[in-house]
Amino acid sequence: MQVLTKRYPKNCLLTVMDRYSAEVHNMEQVVMIPSLLRDVQLSRHEGQAQAEAPDLYTYFTMLKAICVDVEHGLLPREEWQAKVAGGEAEEAENGTAETEEVDDESASGELELEAQFHLHFSSLHHIFMHLTKKAQEVTRKYQEMTGQVW
Repeated sequence: MQVLTKRYPKNCLLTVMDRYSAEVHNMEQVVMIPSLLRDVQLSRHEGQAQAEAPDLYTYFTMLKAICVDVEHGLLPREEWQAKVAGGEAEEAENGTAETEEVDDESASGELELEAQFHLHFSSLHHIFMHLTKKAQEVTRKYQEMTGQVW
């Protein structure tokens, strides 16, 4: 398991991001055969899988992709759109870009910057905590499947 080397306050966003990154790297080290995670559901309560929930392989690939963004920064918007939608999202976005800009300006006028910052900051904190737990669950489930549980 990867150990955190940087020291920040416990609830600092950087600490949460480091924890997430460490858990994803641990997950990558433990999961030697990711294809075993296909069609395996993450059970919520003693054998009850959540309806229409993604399989563990989907979580595994999503968590790795997010970790790359966290560690190396975001792709430019155009590259991201091309990657996600194969260029289709770019065409749709061009038609709605002007409407979004007007909506964004009016929304930013309604909330102060500090309030917006706290909203997004707390949301990021919550999301990283949730993603860290998902990485731990994928790792634990893989270890159970392969008999690696200690």
